[in-house]
Amino acid sequence: MRRPGPLAFLLLALALTAWLPPGPALAQPALAPAAPPPGFADRELVIGTKDAAPFAMKSAEGQWQGISIDLWRHVADGIGLRYRFEELPTVQALVDAVAAGRVDAGVAAITVTAARKRVIDFTQPFYATGLGVAVPSEGVTAWLPVLRTFLSFSFLQAVLALLGIALAVGVLIWLFERRHNKPYGGGPVRGLTAGVWWSAVAMTQAGAAQDGPVTTPGRILATVWMIASVVIIAVFIAGISSALTTQRLQGLVRNVNDLRGMRVGVVEGSSAAEFLTAQRVSWRGFPGPREGLAAVQKHQVDAFVHDRPLLSWMIRQDFSSLQLLGINLDVQNYAVALPEDNALRRSLDVALLDSLRGEWWQQTLFRYLGSAEIEGAGR
Repeated sequence: MRRPGPLAFLLLALALTAWLPPGPALAQPALAPAAPPPGFADRELVIGTKDAAPFAMKSAEGQWQGISIDLWRHVADGIGLRYRFEELPTVQALVDAVAAGRVDAGVAAITVTAARKRVIDFTQPFYATGLGVAVPSEGVTAWLPVLRTFLSFSFLQAVLALLGIALAVGVLIWLFERRHNKPYGGGPVRGLTAGVWWSAVAMTQAGAAQDGPVTTPGRILATVWMIASVVIIAVFIAGISSALTTQRLQGLVRNVNDLRGMRVGVVEGSSAAEFLTAQRVSWRGFPGPREGLAAVQKHQVDAFVHDRPLLSWMIRQDFSSLQLLGINLDVQNYAVALPEDNALRRSLDVALLDSLRGEWWQQTLFRYLGSAEIEGAGR
């Protein structure tokens, strides 16, 4: 009788395995749900906010949304917090309410500043931006950069250098021609005037042959000057064109120093007002950014300084006749405001850091801002 081979034993083992009841699967380690800190599980937190599109916006039905609002909901729901929103009129009122403990947190477009840090605490920043400058996009003020170029010391230096070279050539032509060419004779004043006039005419290539030099040194100088003047004029025109293009691209304001000679508007009590005061820039206060932008439209102020993303949003929505210059006057960070020594700080920081690294945050920014202002966000 033939014994079963190894293959038969293998098939038998497989068959027995198939008939056996399934055993328990390997347990996957489950992540423990985030829990609120002690003392916050049964409380309904009061979260102060204010209208600051696109970070905090209130719909006609009274519902809040925006970048900051959505981020708070995402973080708070992950921790397991219960909360309700309470609207305050200004950022300063929001800071005061947090400092006094009337609200448990402040969520809007709240900039972290040294003055505010002295009275309240902040979470990790969730949005990095800066102060922007809004100006009229057309009209008389659009030509101010061009006018500034022509009145600049650099332009005056270039013109004086050009005139100086033409004057020197005119003097040399007079010295060479005064005894051999009648138009350059008859006294130093008459001869010098004729020499300088010919030099200017030759520089512009507008009739250098008339009363031209007749001596060999004079003609050599004239030939060199006519060739050199073509190059000099070309370089001069190219320099002016480059300066004008740069000025128009950079706009009316290139840095904070340019604001000192302008009528500047800011929101009273804002971080922009604090910054301009420290920079010794005079400003006119407005109750809100919409009032300030309206003043720019009416030419009551030349420029309005405010948080860049807020200006960008409002100009796109309601102030299309204005433009936002491509500069940042000051670095700013938005964060959630908390009372000092608040027990929520650590939990919120961890949840914020996790949220800012995820795809959800990028999608939220893109939904409200598009691609224009995302580069500096979430750093």
